[in-house]
Amino acid sequence: MWKSVQRAATATVHLVVAAAMCFGVYLFITVLLIAAIGTVAVVGCWLLPEAVLLIRRIAGAKRNLTALWTGREIPEAYTPMTGTLRERLRISVRDPGTLRDFRWMVSYYLYGALLVLALPLWPVGLVVDGVWAGALRRDPVVLPLIVKLADTEARWSTALLMPSPKARLARRVEELKETRADAIAAHEAELRRIERDLHDGAQANLVALSMRIGLAKRAYDRDPDAARRLLDDAQDQAEQALAELRQVVRGIHPPILTDRGLVGAVRALASSSGLTVGVEDGGLDAGTRAPAAVEAAAYFVVAESLTNVAKYSGADRAEVRLARTRRGLTVRVRDEGRGGADESAGSGLLGMRRRVAALDGTFEVTSPAGGPTVIDVELPCVW
Repeated sequence: MWKSVQRAATATVHLVVAAAMCFGVYLFITVLLIAAIGTVAVVGCWLLPEAVLLIRRIAGAKRNLTALWTGREIPEAYTPMTGTLRERLRISVRDPGTLRDFRWMVSYYLYGALLVLALPLWPVGLVVDGVWAGALRRDPVVLPLIVKLADTEARWSTALLMPSPKARLARRVEELKETRADAIAAHEAELRRIERDLHDGAQANLVALSMRIGLAKRAYDRDPDAARRLLDDAQDQAEQALAELRQVVRGIHPPILTDRGLVGAVRALASSSGLTVGVEDGGLDAGTRAPAAVEAAAYFVVAESLTNVAKYSGADRAEVRLARTRRGLTVRVRDEGRGGADESAGSGLLGMRRRVAALDGTFEVTSPAGGPTVIDVELPCVW
């Protein structure tokens, strides 16, 4: 009984907010009439784009309210309102989202006040369900009707505010363009990093090696001891060049990732990070492998995150959690450091976001001042 009362109270709050928004929509009809009359009279045609933008904000608030109740986000798909007044007027009239929002607003005049049906159910429900559920130990029958009213209101709003398949497809194309641009930018940055590492590391060592071998050849006949020392130095230089090349190869794709899988590679990374890192495999250690690109992106996120923890957070501990989900692979890295992580500060967060976006994944950072910092990544894949 108590759970039914709580659920009905939550539903009533949702219906109260919905009714208040409906009352605001009733008042907004005045703005629409002024904008329509001004557009017809030409002199006030600038009002129409502003009214459409205001409708978008109201519809956006309704989407957020409905998402809070249902737990499912309602996407937006609008043509950006930019350009000259003529272009803005054309977008206002031709954008399919405008017609959809207007249709929702007209419908909302009718169903937005479902609160008037919910309020009379409270006294009846408290009496009937109080006896039926409280005394007779049966399931409540009246208070759940309030929840059903809230569900109905949210379901109708979702159906009316959901963009059309064509609009969702267009929005998806735009998102893919953005992620493709980010992927190209990340790829170019990676190529520049590899080129810089080769130029400053292995190439410099190989040039020095060539010079030492040349000096040893010249000194071989007249000073064998000096030639031997130069050859010893050349051997050290060759070993250093090989180490630099191995480091560059690991940056491209760590061999340990291929040999031991994501969990083994992350554990090896954690043991060499200089931090106390707890690693949860989430069932991935049972021979389950994600696609190579997904494993590489997850490894990169963990490596960069642990580097940030060691450099900036001031914490000596971190937690890494890998988990297989129905939709893909999730990665969480958490530390109890000072927090305040900022993507614009050059801490590698932007590079991680781009690499995850290239695989159509999601990347979220929560880092309030004082900590903790939590990085959540979801990479879609087929198991």
